[in-house]
Parts: sequence; structure tokens; C-alpha cells
Amino acid sequence: MASRAERFKKAAVKAAKTAQKWAATAAREADRLLKEAQKRAATEQRQMRIKAALRRTGKVLKAVGRAAIVAGIAAGIASARAENRGRKVTRKAKR
Repeated sequence: MASRAERFKKAAVKAAKTAQKWAATAAREADRLLKEAQKRAATEQRQMRIKAALRRTGKVLKAVGRAAIVAGIAAGIASARAENRGRKVTRKAKR
């Protein structure tokens, strides 16, 4: 029969091996969680960049739309002025 010290050593070695196994499992789990957290952070940053780009694009499109409206109004005014000038009847045409 094994002595008390040998049984104690055997139990200690078994406990150490079990602890080592669980530590390795915990390390793998921590790595997996870290990778997932980094992935999510990258995704959130990407989404923030995309939203910012869309906001900038929206501002540009609004400015372009306003410019198009102003250009259309200016073209209409110019057309109306040209039409009024072009329809003047000269004295030679009256005769």
C-alpha cells in the first residue's frame, strides 16, 4: 500500500495536470473572445466610416441639388429675357 506522502504527491500531480488542462482551455477561450471583440470593433469602426462617408455624400448631393435648382432658375430667367429681346418688332418689319 502506498504511503501517505505518495498518495499526497499523486493527488497533487493529478490536480496540477487538471489545472494545466483547464488553464489551456481558458487560454483558448480567451483568445477566441479577443478575436471576436477585435472583429466587432473593426466592424463598428467600418460602420462609422461608412456612415460618415454617406453623410458627406449627402451634403455634397444637397449642394449639387441646390446648385442645379439655381442654375435652372437662372437659365429660365435668361431664356425669358432673350425671348423678350428677340420679339421686338423693328420699323422695317411693320411696313
